[in-house]
Amino acid sequence: MAGLPGTGKSTLARLLANHLAGIILDKDTIRAALFPADLIEYSIRQDDFCMSVLFQVATYLLNNSPEQSVFVDGRPFSFSYQIAALDQLAAELKQPLKIIECTCSDETALQRLSKESKARSTNPATNRDYALYLAVKARFEPIREPKLLVNTDEDLAHCLEVCLAYLAG
Repeated sequence: MAGLPGTGKSTLARLLANHLAGIILDKDTIRAALFPADLIEYSIRQDDFCMSVLFQVATYLLNNSPEQSVFVDGRPFSFSYQIAALDQLAAELKQPLKIIECTCSDETALQRLSKESKARSTNPATNRDYALYLAVKARFEPIREPKLLVNTDEDLAHCLEVCLAYLAG
């Protein structure tokens, strides 16, 4: 699951995992489990460390159950090296890599991220706000690998249907 904060990656991942009896591995959940709150930093260094742990878990799961659907969530995959690492992992595990990049309008992202902060989101990442969305958007490197681009401004049921078709193909 790739895309800017607030574009619906986690929402869509949950729906897909439910439909496919899949497992979601979330970088932010892993970070919250590994580090006490006062040691959490939203740095690329810590993000990369948490992703290395996530990749180890994915390797364990897929080596034991290769038919399992594993959804990688919690990272925008805004840098090409991040996608390259995911691509390398999929190749090592002999698993197909299916990238779903979620997008939405700036207005929708602002509404979602504002609603999240007011409702004390269940997302463990406390740095999620519109300023983060804009910062990641400014540095986002286009994903050149084959992918499905999903506009989550559209009806969620339609987005789910399109994603399920993509994953089945």
